[in-house]
Amino acid sequence: MSPWIYFLVTLAIAWHGLTYKDPEGDHPTVHLLFGCIALIFAMRFLFVDILGLPILGVAPLDAG
Repeated sequence: MSPWIYFLVTLAIAWHGLTYKDPEGDHPTVHLLFGCIALIFAMRFLFVDILGLPILGVAPLDAG
């Protein structure tokens, strides 16, 4: 599967988690938590798999 698909899906999840508000206008903690986790994974796909930057301890998807 293309790293672009992983990147776009995790970025969409991060966007939803970080911008979601409940009917009272509050940001639920669980949405913020998973939004931050998804953003970290999206940045990992962008920097390691798409741009090919070497990051210590992080192997690209195709590295087996």
